[in-house]
This record gives sequence, structure tokens and C-alpha cells, in this order.
Amino acid sequence: MLMNRHLRIISLILALIVSATTAISAQKYRNDHVLNRPYADMRRWHLGFSVGIHTQDLQFTHNGYVTEDGESWFMEQPDFSPGFCVNGLADLRLNSHFNLRFSPGLYFGNRNIRFRESHTGNEERQNIKSTLIVLPFDIKFSAQRYRNVRPYLVGGIMPTFDVSKHSRDFLKLNTTDFYLTIGLGLDIYLPFFKLIPELKFCFGLTDIINHDRPDLADDPGMMKYTNSLKKATSQMVVLTFYFE
Repeated sequence: MLMNRHLRIISLILALIVSATTAISAQKYRNDHVLNRPYADMRRWHLGFSVGIHTQDLQFTHNGYVTEDGESWFMEQPDFSPGFCVNGLADLRLNSHFNLRFSPGLYFGNRNIRFRESHTGNEERQNIKSTLIVLPFDIKFSAQRYRNVRPYLVGGIMPTFDVSKHSRDFLKLNTTDFYLTIGLGLDIYLPFFKLIPELKFCFGLTDIINHDRPDLADDPGMMKYTNSLKKATSQMVVLTFYFE
């Protein structure tokens, strides 16, 4: 429910930006028939950068583990905190409709996890902060340009590497993850550059939980949280604004 609400808010923001920019571009075209940067898409290479926001989510799969004391713990992420992201961009034109993009960057975010014991209702919480190096490779499919706008779809893969330092805690995440990504965006042709709002959905493919915890050897009772999980996968929703 919370994820759907965040998606609706981000989609509404993107729709408002697109609508406003399209209206401005259409009015300008009707007034003087000027196309901004008419040959921009003919270049072989495009370089740029982006800034944006994102939310990180964890989908937990429990295994029914029960401790010797009869405890059964369940994990969830009850809310989402927006994070910040910044990327570079290298775009290779393949033909009139397809481009290959590489956009390495940094994602700064966190996940608030709640641990709940099913019988007593006892709760624990953990805030997992992440600093991710991301290496997205995408194929971009663009529709025909309409005046000063051009919509597109994008999909690809995104390896990530968490370089943040994690202290001993209830759960520990693996350093590496691998995502499939899909999204949509709009090239907006301004007089001196392109502004490109993009909404992307990222789906983690690997178990992100570190099940090997030698750091808890002196406190084996802490392992009950990790032992209660079969796996957990990561998801992200990313709203970025490229300047190209």
C-alpha cells in the first residue's frame, strides 16, 4: 500500500512536469515555429549528468523459524524514506530510435526495518543506511519527436556495490546486488540543452541478506533475526532529471 502511494505521488509529479513543459513547447511552436536543437539527436555520442530522488524497499521471505524459546520473528519495511542520487551519462546513438546508455552514479538512502515477534508483539527496529555505487546499462527506445518533446522507454541491468560501513546489528546486507530495470521518460528540447525527466523501477534479483555472521559469534541470540529469513530482495523507484 505504501509503495503504491509513493508510486502515485512520483508519477503525478512526472505527469505535471511533462504536461507543463509540453504546453510551453507547443505554445512556442505555434508562435514562431522554432524547434530547439533540431540536430541534437543526430550526434553519435551524448554526455550529461542527472540528479534525483529514490526510495529503497526490501521484500522479505520468511522460513517459519522458531527459536528454542518459542519466538517467531517477522520483518517488514513499514515506510519509505526518500534518498538522493547523482549520475553521469554516456549515450551512444545506435540508430534513429535506439540508444545504448551507461550512467554510473551514487545512491544515498536508507531502509527502516521493523522486527515483530508474532506471539508477544515485541518489536525491534533497525535503520539500514546505504551508499550504493550503481553501474546501469540501458537500451533506450525513443518515439518520433513531436515539436520539442520526445517520449521514450528504457530497460536494462544495474549492478550495485554498497560501500557504506555497517556496524554489528540485527540484519546485515550483502555488498553486491543486481537489478533489472524498466522505465519511461521524456526528452524536452530547450534552447541550450535537453532536460530529461525519467521514472525508473528497479527489481533486485539476488538474496541481499548476509546469512554468514561471524561477527555475532559472541552473541548467538542475535542470529534469530537472520535465521528467520529465507531471503530478501531489494526494489527501488527512482525519479531522475537528466541534463544533456
